[in-house]
Amino acid sequence: MAFEVTGQVKVSLRVGIAGYGLAGRYFHAPLLKGCGFNVVAIQTSNPTRAQHALVDFPATMVVNSIEELVSLDLDLVVVASANLVHADQAIAAINAGIPVVVDKPMGRTFAETELIINAGKKAGVPVSTFFNRRWDSDALTIKKVLASGTLGDIHRIDSRFERFRPDLNSASWRENMSASDGGGQLLDLQPHLISTAIDWFGKAELLTATVRSLRGGADDDSVLVLRHESGTMSYLSASAVVGAPGPRIRILGTKGALVINDLDPQEALLRAGQFPEGGTWTVPTSSKAYIHRGDVVEEIESVPGNYAHYYKEVEAAINAGSSLPVTNEDALLVAKIVDQAREVGTRD
Repeated sequence: MAFEVTGQVKVSLRVGIAGYGLAGRYFHAPLLKGCGFNVVAIQTSNPTRAQHALVDFPATMVVNSIEELVSLDLDLVVVASANLVHADQAIAAINAGIPVVVDKPMGRTFAETELIINAGKKAGVPVSTFFNRRWDSDALTIKKVLASGTLGDIHRIDSRFERFRPDLNSASWRENMSASDGGGQLLDLQPHLISTAIDWFGKAELLTATVRSLRGGADDDSVLVLRHESGTMSYLSASAVVGAPGPRIRILGTKGALVINDLDPQEALLRAGQFPEGGTWTVPTSSKAYIHRGDVVEEIESVPGNYAHYYKEVEAAINAGSSLPVTNEDALLVAKIVDQAREVGTRD
């Protein structure tokens, strides 16, 4: 591997990014840079995005195809392209013997996700999916509160990504592509909601779902109900057509409720050009959190969010063989629940 120690000098892991749209440019690239990875190549066939890549990384090489990307001397490939090509690009990297991070969802279906994971197992190549919301401030704060027992026995969680965007964005493939091509909220925001819920409360089964298109494009309104092995119920809402969004998180226990109203600030910071230099944010990344006990409301200290932890764990996995930050078992469970929700929700 490229990461070697000679005296006190460390050589960064060499990484190539496939795709340089929203995910590639505003999530993966700045986090990789902040964590000390060397972004040596970016794959895109879009001339505008190629220019963005060269502005952001003047010394990088821009290539047109995944075949060109994986032919380079890389320690990691990050697949940040449209869902339609996740599997093809991930398997191309695996076949080249390069560890892979795939932006969520890993695959459009359970079968496609399993195909990628099995390819990695067969080749002995590490593969992980980017469920970065597990490192949101709210997600980390929830783990702290659950460990404390403050809320008693948890019986219900409401988790939401709700927005009010009544008009379709004609430039967004996520809003216009069919589900089979990888479009829609069920493959965009619901994987985050499912991933965090099973991270907090363990394995779950889908009880029911509604999946609808309210604006005439891809599915843009979905509600999933999960039952975890612990008995906790998760109500997960992802919608672009909510004029009065609910709180980001509400967790109900026998001794109180945890409420977090606002979205973690890291996405906004990354879009504004900031990044966690050295893997650490120097600006606030906490969401305000409150414990409710009827009329009594107490603000508690929340945990700062940090997506850089994901890539620091990827770095450790490549260098030292430690565990990847997201297990393939979780990726498969999320994909299974998404498949079931589409079948149940579009039938109801």
